[in-house]
Amino acid sequence: MISIQTNVDSLVAQSNMNVNQAAQSKTIQQLTSGYRINSSADDAAGLAIANTYRDNIAQLNQGVRNANDGISQLQIVDGGLSNISNILDRMQTLATQSASDTFTGSRTVLDNEYQGLLKEIDRQASNINLSGALGGSATFNSKLSIYVGGGSSAANAAVTVDLSGATNLVDSSSLGLGGTSITTGNANAAIAAITTAISNLGNVQGVVGAGENKLNYAVGLANSQIANFSAAQSQIRDADVAADAANLSKGQVLMQTSVAAMAQANQESQSVLKLLQG
Repeated sequence: MISIQTNVDSLVAQSNMNVNQAAQSKTIQQLTSGYRINSSADDAAGLAIANTYRDNIAQLNQGVRNANDGISQLQIVDGGLSNISNILDRMQTLATQSASDTFTGSRTVLDNEYQGLLKEIDRQASNINLSGALGGSATFNSKLSIYVGGGSSAANAAVTVDLSGATNLVDSSSLGLGGTSITTGNANAAIAAITTAISNLGNVQGVVGAGENKLNYAVGLANSQIANFSAAQSQIRDADVAADAANLSKGQVLMQTSVAAMAQANQESQSVLKLLQG
């Protein structure tokens, strides 16, 4: 039927042009933003999953920073323990020198250095927060929990380094050394005490070193999880540029076709004039 009032072909062309326009606009938005999902309307279920991945990534990124901070602190402690170990070596040398009957120098001079090193042990133990001696806080004399993330539970997401017994093994008093001297007749007892102290200090160094290794492994796992979560999120959230570029080209052709078709449809009503002119 030929009608002047209702141009059905023009209405169909307008409807298709609006659809094509909307599709082209969406494709341009995806290409310019780099995201396939720009609002929940684009893919509500996918957006919820992608947001979960993004939350995991944010948590793990901070967890890596936490672990690296923990490693740095343990390295400070480790360096202090190594220095205390060197002090014990010097004290052992002094005690062994004093214990010899053939020593002809002044044992008082040796003992003065020995007593000074005892105080230095306390000072350094306090400075690395493993002793309350000399006003130290012994901050790290505890079970340290470093939250890294990426676990199925809060407990599983934390790395524990137990330094709770460290203060009993580090300051001079806690090390058979408080009150010792290497004056005449005392050197042999000091040698035995220092030997025990070196062994105990080695135990603490072992705990600290193991803690550093645990945190390094935790950082490695967290970085791997970050990469995997990022890849999974990208599959859901990011735009496929190649596909969108092809869709944009198709959309442009359809838009041009729609405009041409609507122009042609608008000319149909003029054919009625030809009937009337006859």
